[in-house]
Amino acid sequence: MVPPLPQRGSGPVKKPKWVIEKEQSRRASAQETVWLFGLHAVRDALQNPARDRLRLVVTKNAADKLAEAIALSGMEPEMADPRRFPVPLDPGSVHQGAALEVKPLDWGGLSDCCAPRKDTNALVVLLDRVTDPHNVGAILRSAEVFGARAVIGPQRHSAPETGALAKTASGALERQPYLRIRNLATAMEELRSMGYLLLGLAGEAEHSIEDTLQPLPPGPVALVLGAEGPGLREKTRDTCDSLVNIPAMGAFGSLNVSNAAAVALYAARHVHRS
Repeated sequence: MVPPLPQRGSGPVKKPKWVIEKEQSRRASAQETVWLFGLHAVRDALQNPARDRLRLVVTKNAADKLAEAIALSGMEPEMADPRRFPVPLDPGSVHQGAALEVKPLDWGGLSDCCAPRKDTNALVVLLDRVTDPHNVGAILRSAEVFGARAVIGPQRHSAPETGALAKTASGALERQPYLRIRNLATAMEELRSMGYLLLGLAGEAEHSIEDTLQPLPPGPVALVLGAEGPGLREKTRDTCDSLVNIPAMGAFGSLNVSNAAAVALYAARHVHRS
């Protein structure tokens, strides 16, 4: 039996829990801001027209070094004493006298960034619970160098856009799409539907990335890397088309995840793909 609709005057109609949570999430996202710091990160953000910039704090020395970028941005900087830098940064952050409060970049959806279009050799990088901002920042630099369409991680259990990540990325955060999506396996399936070959990096894999790619015709490739230690989760491994390794000559036999990403990007870009 269908319950009767509330009558006028009987009190407000309660919204479903999922509607309330979605509205709260949207409001929280709109209010979220990030403090970028360091001369390179601040300069590149000032020069990025897609950035929503809120507040710029600089010392006299930093203002002189960033003068051209500040002038082009149209922002009015707040001058600060280097001994009492009035910005909520973590202790030990090397700010070099410059900090910029911004809103996170909006790169759009997966298809906006990753649809192959005319580029038959499109590359993307997927990160399975890689939470260290320094690793992700370094991966963004490599992804930009090798022309990856995007670096993708789950909304939860991945490094968010922070000042530390931006500083390690050394400007790449402003140019290299970094997408944080709800579900990694779902994103992988969507990429597969676009024609991507999903290659998971795993030390115990039987075949190397070179041996796997060499006999194949050019086509879009998605490289999937896991966190150091646990590696790829079982669901992520099962969603990959193949598991591949990076051959090691020494006894140690493993690379930092950011180094592994750089080597894999090079192989995917240059081993019989162009």
